[in-house]
Amino acid sequence: MKGEKRFVIDIPWDAEGIFVSRDNRFVGTVDITGPVSLKGEKVHIHDPGRLKEILYAGNSVLLRRVENGKRKTRWDLIAGKVGDMWVLVNTAYHRKIAEWVLEKELLLPLKNIDTIRPEQKYGNSRLDFLLGRGEERIWVEVKGCTLVENGVALFPDAPTLRGKRHLEELIKAVEDGDSSMLLILVFRPDAGCFKPNRETDPAFTKTFRHAVENGVLVFPVVFSYEDGKLYYNSQISLFNGPTDLLPLFEHRLIY
Repeated sequence: MKGEKRFVIDIPWDAEGIFVSRDNRFVGTVDITGPVSLKGEKVHIHDPGRLKEILYAGNSVLLRRVENGKRKTRWDLIAGKVGDMWVLVNTAYHRKIAEWVLEKELLLPLKNIDTIRPEQKYGNSRLDFLLGRGEERIWVEVKGCTLVENGVALFPDAPTLRGKRHLEELIKAVEDGDSSMLLILVFRPDAGCFKPNRETDPAFTKTFRHAVENGVLVFPVVFSYEDGKLYYNSQISLFNGPTDLLPLFEHRLIY
């Protein structure tokens, strides 16, 4: 469902540049083009995904200057260009964004929440949030999504054993009598629905299906990044095509 977009948080940037290369998982090289001109600047990439559709040589990116003498890089990568959109690619903001969603109680099961406790241990994992509502406990894991193909948001964009383990913990929480949910932050306003990326990670997809079938709630929510501000756009449904027999939840927005 679509509605009027809502402001979430400011995510300012200080420079624009051209991406040159990804040196390793967390470091890239960028030629800064404005407001200053700097060649071969090393930047911190705060996203473990492959991001091949965003971080490729010649693409435009946005950076934020970091004043920290202990850092090897002076810049954080904030966003990359996809078509005419800027797409947030910095997972450091995910917790604050997720907290905003939970505090605003935008999702149907999240009414009258008493407590929101981040980074809580469950089983062999540390899940992102534990919500309390009276005697009820709701475990929440958050994932960020930047890959969209033909209007379908896909996660993950690289195999993720950690993501699979988190799903297994969410399933176990339901089996133990708690509630659990997967909150997917989709940073592509061109996404119309979501499905797990079977081609990239069949093991994650199999576990995702098992989670849905066993009562783990899945809520993909879409954001847009414009002029240094992040906006909440909408909640989208799970894909249910002829070859993906995922049961669909009723997704409704609370404005």
